[in-house]
Amino acid sequence: MNDIRKVPVLVTGGAGYIGSHAVLALRDAGWPVAVIDNLSTGFAFAVPDDVPLYEGDIADASLLARIFAEQGIAAIMHFAGSVVVPESVENPLKYYDNNTVKSRALIEAAVAGGIRHFIFSSTAATYGTPEISPVSEDSPKRPINPYGWSKLMTEQMLADASAAHSFNYCALRYFNVAGADPQGRTGQSTAGATHLIKVACEAATGKRDSVSVFGTDYDTRDGTGVRDYIHVSDLAAAHLLSLEALISEPDRSLTMNCGYGRGFSVFEVLDAVVRVTNHTFDRHLVPRRAGDPGELVSDPSRIRSVLPWQPQYADLDDIITHALQWERKLSDLRGK
Repeated sequence: MNDIRKVPVLVTGGAGYIGSHAVLALRDAGWPVAVIDNLSTGFAFAVPDDVPLYEGDIADASLLARIFAEQGIAAIMHFAGSVVVPESVENPLKYYDNNTVKSRALIEAAVAGGIRHFIFSSTAATYGTPEISPVSEDSPKRPINPYGWSKLMTEQMLADASAAHSFNYCALRYFNVAGADPQGRTGQSTAGATHLIKVACEAATGKRDSVSVFGTDYDTRDGTGVRDYIHVSDLAAAHLLSLEALISEPDRSLTMNCGYGRGFSVFEVLDAVVRVTNHTFDRHLVPRRAGDPGELVSDPSRIRSVLPWQPQYADLDDIITHALQWERKLSDLRGK
């Protein structure tokens, strides 16, 4: 796919955690790229100075039309949205607005603007609590929280819109994204983040007093939740390869899992953080959170067969090491 024409790409949520890594990957590979982000959870410092940053909402049709025209946009990578599962249970309408209603507006603008390729940041939460693990793309989609439903609805909108209009799409269902750019250029920066490795690295660096373990009574090997952790830079690489695939076969759309196909329990992750950092911290055992399945591990067979994707950081210690390096750098950025 090296002869693919590198078209201008708009990254929504490009100042956020995963989006900023995609921006770096695109830029490093020579793709023209621009960002739209309302900076509600993203950070302007995460966007390189030479990448145009438009501060605004993805549902603002006039702003999108201006960006499309000014930047010559031909493809969209859509990361903007809300991502905290327990919050989606407490405030479902926020998630249906941010993740579904505004995605509909973005898709409509893309159709109106003649955008031919659309990559969507979906989630393994679309599977709910799978009956079989690892879970494949063909497994039943039965979300158990509004977050999962909000993403599944967007997948359906993309499928229907693609069938009716001249664009193709790729929905990438992420498992648990963690780590940070190995070069230390960006990472998970959100205050009060709920990602386990981020939280544990904060505890290991003295930013938190303890780590809460939500549920020790799951039907798993040690009673805690099991997840498939994927390095954010490997995930960003998957987005670039997906874009190349869409451009090379404009009549084909794709839906693929993004994970490594092996899971770690909460206790195993915390033990690994202690091992890598050589710092211990208190663990508070508390009841399960609403909307959390016991085990969620990917079957990555499809993405490995469809794309020439070769993960570079498929090691839990590497993921933790890069997350820790970013956590320390973030302290310097914030002057703490």
